[in-house]
Amino acid sequence: MKSIRFFHVIPALLFLLLAVLIGTVEADPQALDKRNFMPMVSGGGQAAVNCNLPQKNYGSIPVSAEPQGGDPETNADIHLGFRGWAPVNAERILINISGAGKDPKAPQFPAMFADKRTATISGTYMRYRWDWNCNCPNPEDPLYSKWDVTVLGLAVQPGETIYTPDSGFDIGSGYEYQVMYAGDSGITLYIGTDDDFHGYVVHIEDVCVDPDLVKLYWDFHDDGRKELPALKGHQAFGVALNNEIKVAVRDTGSFLDPRSRLDWWRGR
Repeated sequence: MKSIRFFHVIPALLFLLLAVLIGTVEADPQALDKRNFMPMVSGGGQAAVNCNLPQKNYGSIPVSAEPQGGDPETNADIHLGFRGWAPVNAERILINISGAGKDPKAPQFPAMFADKRTATISGTYMRYRWDWNCNCPNPEDPLYSKWDVTVLGLAVQPGETIYTPDSGFDIGSGYEYQVMYAGDSGITLYIGTDDDFHGYVVHIEDVCVDPDLVKLYWDFHDDGRKELPALKGHQAFGVALNNEIKVAVRDTGSFLDPRSRLDWWRGR
């Protein structure tokens, strides 16, 4: 595990003071490693958030097929934060989609909150369409989709605890999700055990993930992904970094519209 190297001529206390006053500190990218597993602080002058959850019961489940290879940090399928998104001018309301609601076990987004509320939609976004040849957004039509929205911004309070969605699935031992990715500010949850995209995948971003869960994920990844962390429905995994979290949902790899009332917000 790497650490940040400072110039010996700058005392540590002075450096920390300068970091607070300036707000950002530039460092050699080679000297940074997201696997330091330190609680994050929100930028923009906001107060720090404590990412260490008081109660945690993170299990694990074996990977049942050939695991993902390469670096998850730069895999646009696994890591939505790397793929990125752009704002779009779409209605900030739940919508009824013809033919939706056929799966009674589909993930339910109200369970991402302690009070299981119908969260206020604070932003609408489109994930970038990916070009795997350059590992970059498609240069010709980067936002193409059959849907008007593929990433949804939900209003939260900074530091608010965020939970996994509820679903009707059991992938083994009472768990509902295999953790395909866990980083400092986002998580990818898969309803399945083959470390792939054969079922529902839920991306949740702008959340400071509990560093114990992040460490557990990377320990399993570094050990060859023979098993991965597993979470239950409505299980706390982190806290909101600012006033909005972002959620995207996929089925068999395809991004869907997260505003669909009959799919992800039933009864709302």
